[in-house]
Amino acid sequence: MYTGVSTASLFLREMNEDALAVLDGLGVRATEIFLTTFSEYTEEFARLLLSRKGSLRVNSVHLLNTQFEPQLFGAHPRAKADAFRTLDGAMRSAHLFGAERYTFHGTTRLKKNSAPPDYGKLGKNFCEIAAACGAHGVRLCLENVHWALYNEPGIFRELKERCPQLSGVLDVKQARLSCYPYQMYIKDMEGSISHVHLSDVDENGKICLPGRGIFDFEECLRRLKDAGFNGAALIEVYAGDYGEYRELKGACDYLDEIIYKIG
Repeated sequence: MYTGVSTASLFLREMNEDALAVLDGLGVRATEIFLTTFSEYTEEFARLLLSRKGSLRVNSVHLLNTQFEPQLFGAHPRAKADAFRTLDGAMRSAHLFGAERYTFHGTTRLKKNSAPPDYGKLGKNFCEIAAACGAHGVRLCLENVHWALYNEPGIFRELKERCPQLSGVLDVKQARLSCYPYQMYIKDMEGSISHVHLSDVDENGKICLPGRGIFDFEECLRRLKDAGFNGAALIEVYAGDYGEYRELKGACDYLDEIIYKIG
């Protein structure tokens, strides 16, 4: 396991290219680049990021879900074709700056009367999307998100059976918001966890950096290890959840000590 920080943690504090320079300057080892708009899904922007990342290892790329991901599953042929063109450009860019994994949300569950998943149809969709990503050397990785497709344990396993190349992303914050224990998501994704998003929470339920709250990271990381996970443990918090940038590196150091302890 190795630690890192998502550029989402610096959203609206720094533009992505500058966020990379900040994290590299802090001595952070790895990152997930959270691209946030269409102008960032281009080869030109990818080359800018590549020039600014320094020694940072780019573990994964994250895109703004609601801009086009739901349309990848759509029935309207033009909307779906446009969504796949956007995906192709974003994955081409991800390959350029070295991201081998795509943190994916998929469809949204914003309607109260959302229908139960049609796993047969979804499996075909996921295979099509995974193939489009794989053409650029990027692995499709579905993240548990309380307002999106994977909002309860069991869904990943059903999709994995129908799309064997699919990997998973554990987000402990999103697990809590979904009202299911994160341990259930680990069990659901066991053997297929690509990377994880970590954050802490204080006694009042406010998100904070790892080591500043009450979350038991040693238990979480041990459970991940027991489930066969040996990838990136990425800190993902909001820009207002910490003060100075050096606190991000301090949180990485805190997690590094636990990783060293559990071997």
